[in-house]
Amino acid sequence: MPEESIEHIDFDELNKKAVSQPLIKHIYTADPSAHVFNGKIYIYPSHDIDAGEAFDDLGSHFAMEDYHVISMNSVDSEAKDNGIALHVDDVPWAEKQMWAPDANEKDGKYYLFFPAKDYNGIFRIGVAISDSPTGPFKAEPKAIKNSFSIDPAVFKDADGSCYMYFGGIWGGQLQRWRTGKFNEEESESPVAHLPKNNEPALCAKVAKLTDDLLQFDEAPKDVLIVDENSQPLLQGDNERRFFEASWIHKYKGKYYFSYSTGDTHLICYAIAENPYGPFRYAGRILNPVVGWTSHHSIVEFEGEWYLFYHDSSLSKGITHLRSIKVAKLNYDENGFIKTLNPYNDFDVIE
Repeated sequence: MPEESIEHIDFDELNKKAVSQPLIKHIYTADPSAHVFNGKIYIYPSHDIDAGEAFDDLGSHFAMEDYHVISMNSVDSEAKDNGIALHVDDVPWAEKQMWAPDANEKDGKYYLFFPAKDYNGIFRIGVAISDSPTGPFKAEPKAIKNSFSIDPAVFKDADGSCYMYFGGIWGGQLQRWRTGKFNEEESESPVAHLPKNNEPALCAKVAKLTDDLLQFDEAPKDVLIVDENSQPLLQGDNERRFFEASWIHKYKGKYYFSYSTGDTHLICYAIAENPYGPFRYAGRILNPVVGWTSHHSIVEFEGEWYLFYHDSSLSKGITHLRSIKVAKLNYDENGFIKTLNPYNDFDVIE
């Protein structure tokens, strides 16, 4: 939601009606990727700062420089900021814009997966490793070979296989890779290089990772989302089609792919029988929050399911200064997720 659209909002009233409050208030955090390691919750968010960049549709004002890991003993406990886990200055290949990360664990090692722009202005995805879930993390000297775009989410299946889901349009550059190579043509328009509205929407990507979690084990494939008639969602279907913020979780044996619709500010999901899909669109998880972006994760803790997300309520609507939150997630008897309104009966879009 553009900042000029927040003038009607009474933030005192909104915060009273919010279903959750910011987990961290001394810094701004966004894009929370939550995991349970060793019986504790660890959250891997972006660290928002005000770098003085002008607002634009390609996200130049999201100028994050480092990552902090947030830990919680339980959903109701105080959230702890464990300090800087990785800084862009310590990533040889990365120049700027440390956007939404994720993490996972294997054989007692912890892996941080993150996007950043390289010195050619192209988003790549890197890996950093630590002996601790809170870091500090040491980055690999090069980005993952053949990686591109943003928002990596790494899902570990029951057999130990790990899959990376990634991609984002507009500032995330996914539309500039439609031919398999980066389109060098510069454009100020966020919709340049996108399919037409009546054409199939661009898809997120998925690739199985190598056993050491450092490279793709295969060429990335499309994460196809289909409608009730098994037809691919169209680019113009912007209340259902993929924009960014991939996440995967399993519930009762099925794979739930959730994502942000970007310019319509929704978190939606689709369901499949396997990690590659196709995924059938199933509905909305989260209605619009204050702030343009919406980005989330879903995790089970002690038998309950939780949605981690962000909004800009703490900064009173400043788009690039966000705060992470958590709310309980519920399913119906058929396995469909019940839509969550982040502010009860308060509509942030008029």
